Amino acid sequence: MASADGIFIESMSIMNKASKTGRAPAAPQGRAAAARERESSVAVEERMYQDIYDAIMEHRLPPRTKLTEQTLCQIYDTARHTVRKVLSRLASEGMVDLEANRGAFIASPSHAEVRDMFELRNILEHAVLEKVGREAGTRQIAGLRRMVEEERESYLTGDRPRWIRLSAQFHLALAELTGNALLVETLRKLVSRTTLMIAKTEAPGHNACSFDEHETVLEALESGDVEAAQEHMAHHLHLCEDRVRPDADDQFDLRAVLGKGI
Repeated sequence: MASADGIFIESMSIMNKASKTGRAPAAPQGRAAAARERESSVAVEERMYQDIYDAIMEHRLPPRTKLTEQTLCQIYDTARHTVRKVLSRLASEGMVDLEANRGAFIASPSHAEVRDMFELRNILEHAVLEKVGREAGTRQIAGLRRMVEEERESYLTGDRPRWIRLSAQFHLALAELTGNALLVETLRKLVSRTTLMIAKTEAPGHNACSFDEHETVLEALESGDVEAAQEHMAHHLHLCEDRVRPDADDQFDLRAVLGKGI
């Protein structure tokens, strides 16, 4: 049984710790609850991001759809600051436009902007292939080939979100082989913003990026013909630009698209 002196000394020790930090020591249960809450918030944030990303890429939410904060809060049962973090992340990737006093809208580049973005992509990806063709080894090319095979498999198995995601990531993975982080980040926004403008179709080779077209680029790289790889990439990007369709004016209900199963 603890003595009165022992209890007194222990109490004084706790008070001294509290006075040094300016607050009472947190109870273990409180810290655990706070940790669980943070984990839950991160999980909701990631789920919301992935849901919106997939809906944009699948064209279930077309350009100019408004992403209303209040509605997203209700769909995901979360706070506004979590919604704003997701919208900021999507905006940094070129998927969403944040307009002052109006809110967040799925990006809708003008036709002139689309033309300029594809022109810039062509310049950057031409340079990427020049460097990768000189420096990339067999192992790096093999990694890209596996990605193209996964892209093909995703299409054949009907996993459309994964297919579209891989088709866009192929270009970024190729750029990452240059070791230039700024180049990768610049290209990331261009790839995302141009991919979301390409209309949804079901035929192979007629979506954001065709795995068959990626395959021809890799075959040229593997044979050591950088110039041919650049020509194939330029042709591929030209076909991608041709797949851009006029903007849709339909209005979509966020709950109908994102709220299913939540």
